[in-house]
Amino acid sequence: MIASNIFRWIGSLFTDILFLPFEWLRLQIATADAGWWISNIPNFGFLLVLLVLFAYWMKESKRFVDEGTEDRV
Repeated sequence: MIASNIFRWIGSLFTDILFLPFEWLRLQIATADAGWWISNIPNFGFLLVLLVLFAYWMKESKRFVDEGTEDRV
């Protein structure tokens, strides 16, 4: 019974809280011609996070190569 309630709470969290911005965006697009830029705002956000993480990863990789501590096989 407790496990069932946990999974119901997780489902409620996602559908009622975490997906609200996407629901708002879907309604905005349906009611007005919001255009390509507005509908791709979440994609641009994800891309920005990905680029920042990739830059950090490459910086750390260069640091290890410069120090000579990279794992060579």
